[in-house]
Amino acid sequence: MKKGILLIIALVLSFGIKAQDKKAEAILDAMSAKYKALKTFNANFTYGVEGANAKLTNVFTGNVTVKGNKFKLKTAGQEIFNNGKDLYTYVKETNEVNISDFDPNDDNDFSPTKIYTIYKKGYKYIFKETNATYDVVELSPISGKSNVAKIQITVNKKDKSIKTWKVWDKSGKKTVFRIDKFVPNVPATDAIFNFDKSKYPGVDVVDLR
Repeated sequence: MKKGILLIIALVLSFGIKAQDKKAEAILDAMSAKYKALKTFNANFTYGVEGANAKLTNVFTGNVTVKGNKFKLKTAGQEIFNNGKDLYTYVKETNEVNISDFDPNDDNDFSPTKIYTIYKKGYKYIFKETNATYDVVELSPISGKSNVAKIQITVNKKDKSIKTWKVWDKSGKKTVFRIDKFVPNVPATDAIFNFDKSKYPGVDVVDLR
């Protein structure tokens, strides 16, 4: 009898994990397909912590260029170069660059090369709300080990682009990422994803590979 009850519970839990909101899934799939179809893209963005009055504090701006699994990210006194093999993190304040191996299979939810596909692994999702311009989908991590409580993604109905990400951690802190300008298929040679030491005189190189 006990085994039968356990089996029923297991089946219910399994169904709950696999069953997803079809409307949310259609929105996310369309968004993901849009970004996957691009050879490259560049975006200017703003991010900060949203308070109860919906205003942002600790606000920063940044820029990112993405090409496949390569990216260059510049924000908050840092520049990060990812050439698909090595990850260079340059800190302007200390004039130091750390070099580490890049693992394309690393489950980093918020890597610029993966933010449009994270919903496919480790999350359940529901359709949250809509208006004339945007749909909002909410993601919740399946694992209780994640520090993320939930994510809300706002997707433009017309072109399926991401307008905002809102990320709640388990303490209730809400960080908002807003796309201010998006340019698809920008010219981007592989050279821009490599750290060029000659452009940073006196830089201290710390190789962690």
